[in-house]
Amino acid sequence: QALLVESGGGLVQAGGSLRLSCAASGSIFSISTMGWYRRAPGKQRELVATITGHSYTNYADSVKGRFTVSRDNAKNTVDLQMNSLKPEDTGVYYCNIMDVFGSNYWGQGTQVTVSS
Repeated sequence: QALLVESGGGLVQAGGSLRLSCAASGSIFSISTMGWYRRAPGKQRELVATITGHSYTNYADSVKGRFTVSRDNAKNTVDLQMNSLKPEDTGVYYCNIMDVFGSNYWGQGTQVTVSS
């Protein structure tokens, strides 16, 4: 079984910054894409940012220029640096890992709340 442990969520004022971290351990054969998704109150889970093993990144339009995703392949970690946070960034953020066979693994989620 794979285990993804997230950290770094919390409460911040609009315009502030937070950094989320996710560490993967356990039985993950070979990691392909790593990334972050979020679920805002009353909405479906949506992609925030992903990064491939070759460091190709993909961002939701709403976070481009404000968020930066990065990974450490040796440590099986993925981070999300979030700057210029807005109230609409509020939600539960989930770490995601997809292996080379297409299997997805999810973290338990970490709450991010941005006050206006």
